Amino acid sequence: MTFRLAPTAASEGFRLEAHDTVGSTNALALEHARAGDPGKLWVVSKKQEAGRGRRGRAWATPEGNLAATLLVITNTELRLAATLGFVAGLALADALDAVVPKGRIAIGLDGASQGKNRFELKWPNDVLASGAKLAGILLESAMLDGDRSAVAVGIGVNVVAYPNDLPYPATSLNALGSACDAETLFLALSDAWSENARLWNEGRGLAAVRRRWLARAAGLGGQVAVRIDGNVVRGTFETIDEDCRFVIRDDEGSVLTIAAGEVHFGAVASAVG
Repeated sequence: MTFRLAPTAASEGFRLEAHDTVGSTNALALEHARAGDPGKLWVVSKKQEAGRGRRGRAWATPEGNLAATLLVITNTELRLAATLGFVAGLALADALDAVVPKGRIAIGLDGASQGKNRFELKWPNDVLASGAKLAGILLESAMLDGDRSAVAVGIGVNVVAYPNDLPYPATSLNALGSACDAETLFLALSDAWSENARLWNEGRGLAAVRRRWLARAAGLGGQVAVRIDGNVVRGTFETIDEDCRFVIRDDEGSVLTIAAGEVHFGAVASAVG
């Protein structure tokens, strides 16, 4: 099977550039932007040689996993453009619901039965299944002429394999019993992106995106540890605010709003120091 756009995405003017292997789909998308690409371009591959994660970390994409980047060209201020990561999380979770049969991946955070969502969203940019990281999202941007910015919305999914040398649990669709391949998942993702992007509406629908995201939020109401610039803050995950920042109530009862940090739940949170 080859990569294909969903009919809804094609009808809305999205385009597709598919590769067997690339260095980085994000880097390639931003190269296209600097060369004048108008955006609405999906760059996808089943393998990356130089994938990137948050904070400059490597993101492994072995053969058969999915690396997908959507190039967005926008006049929206970067504060709002940054919330496209939450749109991406919702779109991927919707796509996973569409392609993974019911009855699979039915347990939640730390193996506890949730009965709510098979796929959960972990602030700010992960998708979890069975409490383990299934996918990561990375936004990178570049300024263009005319007060425009290019945003590369990178989505990496462990379809057939996952790294086992991480300080937190990870998994893949294959390990969870799903036979879904990268091409099938991308087809559903391109469809789900269109729906969620219409809801976001250049940031005007951010409140609705926030409500949908919270309905899928991992660890909401539970204990959490957040590493911020080498320091660790512990407390209860209360919500995300209107700008999608992480809000916790610390152990002394103070409410803290966090714009960037590494979030850990459950047993991993207890071990963070």
